[in-house]
Amino acid sequence: MPALSVCLEMLYTDRAFINRFEPVADLGVDAVEFWTWRDKDLDAVERELDAHGLDLVGMVGTEGPLTDPERVDETVAEIERSVEVAADLGCPTLFVLTGDERDDIPRERQRELVVEGLTAAAPAAKAAGVTLVLEPLNTAVDHPGYFLEAAAEGFDIVRTVDSPAVELLYDVYHQQVTEGNIIETVTENVEEVGHIHVADVPGRCEPGTGELNYPNIVEAIDDAGYEDYFGFEFRAEEDSDEAVRAGLSLGK
Repeated sequence: MPALSVCLEMLYTDRAFINRFEPVADLGVDAVEFWTWRDKDLDAVERELDAHGLDLVGMVGTEGPLTDPERVDETVAEIERSVEVAADLGCPTLFVLTGDERDDIPRERQRELVVEGLTAAAPAAKAAGVTLVLEPLNTAVDHPGYFLEAAAEGFDIVRTVDSPAVELLYDVYHQQVTEGNIIETVTENVEEVGHIHVADVPGRCEPGTGELNYPNIVEAIDDAGYEDYFGFEFRAEEDSDEAVRAGLSLGK
């Protein structure tokens, strides 16, 4: 059965953030993730995790920019600080964003900067037992101007860095918008995939609300040997409990 986690940023948004842990646990989910940690009361987060028997399995390590030569060192330092926080929270995975593409720097140089930044941050992550997962995003709908869009380029960057502490975050929603070919792409590169996000297309709501055949996708990826989390980074079409239940059906 796949490991499943709920993104607390997109579900139960009618509640204060700190009150979103309980309903997730009540539905039988045992793992959660969220985005940035600097805007959270981490002591309160730890209390909620302990109170409800939940694991924190992912959060954002940096939003970049890794593409800016004048700020790469700053971004690496931000990742290293996030690694420390993740280790304290027992969180095994940090989501890493590249930042936007620069108009004044050749694209190949920006790619080199991303590689250099990840290479610099990898030793601290490896030492702490934390995995940095680089995330491509779609530029057509949600993130115009973002540097890393194609999964193939993301996998190429990961392989160039060549560290066990650096893998790819494959977001099915973003990659369906960008390029499709979900099953083949993930199964052929499964060893470099460290986290997966799920949401349907269009709308970014729960599985079953759009065009994707999620039971087939999850079964194929599971059969290929993927052992990390499928994170529910989707919004509820109507009710958050029902949306989470739709996600949980993928694990059956």
